[in-house]
Formats: sequence, structure tokens, C-alpha cells
Amino acid sequence: MDGRTDMIFRSLADPTRRAIYERLARSGEQTVRMLTEQAGISQPAVSKHLTVLKSAGLVRDRPDGRQTHYSANREALAPLAGWMSRYGIFWEGRFDDLEDLLNRMDQ
Repeated sequence: MDGRTDMIFRSLADPTRRAIYERLARSGEQTVRMLTEQAGISQPAVSKHLTVLKSAGLVRDRPDGRQTHYSANREALAPLAGWMSRYGIFWEGRFDDLEDLLNRMDQ
């Protein structure tokens, strides 16, 4: 696993960060204030989580005067999809082998 994929997994391992990312992916661009109101944690805590998500490339920011708007970068999940597809191929072969075994046992 490369460093980028590892950073994405570490970033999304925290349930609060995962919830913030999901909220941005589902609801679109939001400010820190909007995220804080929904997160149930302090504004500094939300800002720290956003910093981690941003450093992993999962979140983009757009300054607008005194506010910053954040949005999910869905393309950043591509390394995870690649990682998962490698394991999908592995398990697919295992399930095919299991099916063959079960069919032989039924005969």
C-alpha cells in the first residue's frame, strides 16, 4: 500500500472525520460553522478534522471573504477503489473455488 492510500485510510478511520466527509459528499459545499452546528463538537475540533481530511486530499477548501467553504473531493477515493478491487478479485476466486467444492459435495 502506498503512502497516499495509507493516509486516506488513516484519515477516514476516525468516525468524526468520516461523518464530516460523508456530510460534505452528500450535502455539498459547507462552511466550518455549518459543519460545527451539525457535528456536535467544537469549531476548533471541526477545523482540526478538516485539516487532516484536506492533507489527505479528501477535502477542498474555497476561501470567500472571512469564511472558508469546504467540499468533498470524491476523486481522492480512487486509490481506495483500486485497493479494494485487488481484494475483490482475490475473494471472487475463493468464492468460485468454494462453489465448485460444494457442487462436488452435492454429487
